Amino acid sequence: MSKCLLAALGVASLIAAASAGAAELTPMEQRWLGAAYPVLEYARAIDLPIDVVVQPKAGPNDVAMAMGFADGRCKLVLSLRGNPDAGRVFDGMPEAGQDELIEAMAAHEIGHCWRYAQGSWHALPAGFVEVGEETAADPALLAVSKELREMRREEGYADLVALAWTQRTHPHDYARIHAWLDKVRSDQPATRGGHRGGHDTRAWVRLARDGGRFGAAGKPFEDALPLWREGLLGDE
Repeated sequence: MSKCLLAALGVASLIAAASAGAAELTPMEQRWLGAAYPVLEYARAIDLPIDVVVQPKAGPNDVAMAMGFADGRCKLVLSLRGNPDAGRVFDGMPEAGQDELIEAMAAHEIGHCWRYAQGSWHALPAGFVEVGEETAADPALLAVSKELREMRREEGYADLVALAWTQRTHPHDYARIHAWLDKVRSDQPATRGGHRGGHDTRAWVRLARDGGRFGAAGKPFEDALPLWREGLLGDE
């Protein structure tokens, strides 16, 4: 039995299939779950309220892996079936090293779950407050700007969790995975009008170029916090 299948079976208790058709995992789903298995095991060990949802068919705007929240629980959603963009995030990366990238993606999503479980979603850390006053003729623009800013901060934290996880579990691969994430974030377009988008986390990713800058607690959620706070000082 393959390593990926064994790992997929190991997280079977976490899987909430979106339909009966999703109960039979495809080889791609087995591979992604196998690569994410160490992160899911860690999440389970610290009692994060998380389920895995395997969608029977991806929607037109679905990404391959995402985190949602429902009924007080985190939902790690895989949307791989019928998703032509599922592997596009790995463009230019050798297939032999993609499992570690999937693992980093899973750690990113678990970072979101941890924030949600802590009741800290969209909250600034202690000692930080919003300063200055943003103005616009259209109140809807202010709402969009606030939403993008909050999303960007959460994505920045989650990227740092992914990198802290990598530094902890794959230190010899850190430079490669950091370079991949840096490219992914640099390739993402800005929102209309040139404003920074919700996934523009380059300020945080740059701070983490040296994996030795993370905290030394050996806990990715805590080790990411110092650099996240540092990045918040320059976030606008």
